Amino acid sequence: MLHKTRGIVLNFIKYRETSIVTRIYTEDFGLQSYIVNGVRGSNKKSKSKISFFQPLTLLELVVYYKRNAGLNRISEIKCPEPYQSIPYDFRKSSIAMFITEVLNKCLKEEEGNTNQFEFLRYSLQMFDHLVEHYENFHLQLLLKLSRYLGFAPETADDLFDEVYEYVGKPTIDEQDRQILNLLLKNPYTSPVKMSNATRRLLLDDIIKYYQRHVDGFGELKSITVLREVLE
Repeated sequence: MLHKTRGIVLNFIKYRETSIVTRIYTEDFGLQSYIVNGVRGSNKKSKSKISFFQPLTLLELVVYYKRNAGLNRISEIKCPEPYQSIPYDFRKSSIAMFITEVLNKCLKEEEGNTNQFEFLRYSLQMFDHLVEHYENFHLQLLLKLSRYLGFAPETADDLFDEVYEYVGKPTIDEQDRQILNLLLKNPYTSPVKMSNATRRLLLDDIIKYYQRHVDGFGELKSITVLREVLE
């Protein structure tokens, strides 16, 4: 049966000569995998089709859906709101690469979650529209996403207490505590000033917090590039 839904592309892998298997987080069915034929090739039509499946692309879809099918197919696909800045700004694209890796580790449910989907869609659109002061966007997104994933800290102390529970809590700088509290409550459009050193330390703590709550979260490969870009 065919269904209309919206989706956020997480990744794709090559399959046979001209096809791909793509993982898309959908509004109605959660995380789904689709096989897509005829999108890899040298002709112009193939190149335009593969552009739909770049990470974090926002899509409108008509899909075949069968529970526990493993692989489904896409009948129709549109990208009504293509990004205007993320693919063309090196700093933004590096942050987007980091966000993509986090989402690939966190989004596992094959069930619809409209509130979580709408939060991610809004966040990515906001990120694309921001023209300045977006260097902390990834920190804010992780903190806000944790609420939808079910383990959000209420305050900075909640996060620090848990991260350092078994290794001995260091003396947390009061300014760092205040900054993290601002990141927790401020909207994306309210910039939070901090040094590069503080940004690195807080991101490390947020990642440790995720590692405690998300099974198999592990290490993030993209963080090395992110740190270099945001220096």
